[in-house]
Formats: sequence, structure tokens, C-alpha cells
Amino acid sequence: MSNARWPSRLWIVRHGESAGNVARDAAHASGATRIALDIRDVDVPLSPRGEDQARALGRWFADAPDDRPQVLLVSPYVRAQATAQLFADSGGMADDAAPCVDERLREKEFGILDGLTTGGIVELQPDQAEFRRLLGKFYHRPPGGESWCDVIFRLRAVMDTVALHHAGKPVMIVAHQVVVLCLRYVIEGMSEEQILSIDREGDVANCSVTEYRFDPGAAGDGGLALVRYNATAPVAEEATVTTEPARSIGASG
Repeated sequence: MSNARWPSRLWIVRHGESAGNVARDAAHASGATRIALDIRDVDVPLSPRGEDQARALGRWFADAPDDRPQVLLVSPYVRAQATAQLFADSGGMADDAAPCVDERLREKEFGILDGLTTGGIVELQPDQAEFRRLLGKFYHRPPGGESWCDVIFRLRAVMDTVALHHAGKPVMIVAHQVVVLCLRYVIEGMSEEQILSIDREGDVANCSVTEYRFDPGAAGDGGLALVRYNATAPVAEEATVTTEPARSIGASG
């Protein structure tokens, strides 16, 4: 990309803790095969702690009025939209800009594995457990669901939209754990092993910030340079930090 196509800043934020995260933790603690939720994953709301996290992030950005996003792109999932709105209502946005929903930022779709714990997959979908072991999470696509490659395909289109409509502006994306990781893969031109290695190092915390800045000297003609990844300091000052255990499957990201 040429210089004119990059945003001046790009923040990528995972949504606040959700009711699904809480239910997932309870399912693993009890050894259950399924996460106890009776609504669609898309409709899972934030937990009270997740709401506090989103407000804390917004107030942290509000304290730096010259360093806030002008564009806020958000997953259509309820937990992401609520995070973005609470962030904006708490002063995180410049010029009172409203969140803009982009369906391509949705959570990875788990198909027949949705809502299952890791133990539940082994017990209830042993063939898929074996396929995932053989193929790895980057390429495994459960029936009715997506692989990481599928998510990456739609995120490349998101970055094209950012380049076309928001070049030169500070932009924030609010989405999900896999989206955060796959955007790193796209922006930094990583390999499968590189991004999976980052995934293995630790979980993406709720309301953590991954930040890029435009660097005119990067890649010859300029590009986005990573400033920080999975930073939790903005939330830790006012709210409890929560993370995504690697063992979880659905109703999670």
C-alpha cells in the first residue's frame, strides 16, 4: 500500500468480558461438555465487569483528547457493540463519532462446535477433535463454521475498506480474540507459525489494546508499525482485567 492508504493510527480492541465468558468458565470448572447459554452467540451481552472494562477504556482515551479515534468500526455481535457504545459514551471518541457496524468483523463461526468445551468436543464430536489435531486451528474448518483462514479472508477486505474510506485518520476496531490475532497476521504479513506462536504465548485480554502507528519509513513506502499488543494498562487502572483461556471454544471471543 502507498502512504495515502494507511490510517494514521489503528487501535484493535477485544470486547469486554461477556456473559458467555462467565458461563464458559463455569462450564470448565464443573467439567461440563457444553457452555450453559440459551441464546445465540451473536446475542450474548457483556457482563457487569465487562461494562466496567469498556467504560474504563473510554475514560482512559478521554484523558488524551488529542489522541482518540475518529472512526470506530465494530463487530455486529452484541458484546462488541455494547463495548464500543460504552467506550464512546465515556468520552473515548473524537468529535462524538458513532460506532459503525461491519459484519466482516464478527466472531469466528464455530459451526457444530459452537458452545462446546474442549472436553465436549472430544466426547461429542471426536472426529472433529481428530481433524483439528491433524490440521491445526489455522486450517481446520468445522462443519458450518470457519477456519482462521476464512476469518483472514474477510479481514483483508476490511483493511481494504479502511484504506479506501479512512486513510490518514485514527481508526479503532472493536471485535473478538481471533479477529485481533488475524488482523495482526494480515497487517504484519505473518506466517501460520508466527501467528500461532503469538497465540500460544498468552490470551487476548478483554478490552486490551493493540496499537499501530503509521511509519513513513516502514516497508520502503510507509506502513503500519506495531506500538503495543494486548496492552491492559488502560483497563487495569479502573477495572479487573480478564482473559480468554486457550481451552475454550464457543461463546468466547
